[in-house]
Amino acid sequence: MKAGELCTRRTITADPGESVVDAARRMTKEDVGDLIVVEDIGGKVHPVGIVTDRDLVTGALSLGDTRTLSLDVRDVMQADLITAFEDEPIEAVLAKLKRRHVRRIPIVDREGVLQGVLTLDDIVEWIREQIDDASAALAPA
Repeated sequence: MKAGELCTRRTITADPGESVVDAARRMTKEDVGDLIVVEDIGGKVHPVGIVTDRDLVTGALSLGDTRTLSLDVRDVMQADLITAFEDEPIEAVLAKLKRRHVRRIPIVDREGVLQGVLTLDDIVEWIREQIDDASAALAPA
């Protein structure tokens, strides 16, 4: 299985200059725990960071003062972004997630253009399905 086959193609994105308040509102509206931070490069959307609900709490709300309202996504996003290619095997993506201790990874094509997002939950669900299929194959007829 390749990352591009398992990833969610509908991604919710944010601009680095977007306010953290607007980002939090969009997360709530879209019922997601992260936004992929993107920049348009030559008419193509490239991921440059990720902001999670946890980043908003630890990076913005924890300040506890009026500075929170003036912060942009770039101020709290994780800029040391790791990505995976669409054609990477799930096992390789899982190793990246484990090595970096993250639960979400943007999926890009070979030009670095955003194609989707893959979560640890997606991978675990896929593994569960594989185990169920193997168990069914072993069951007596």
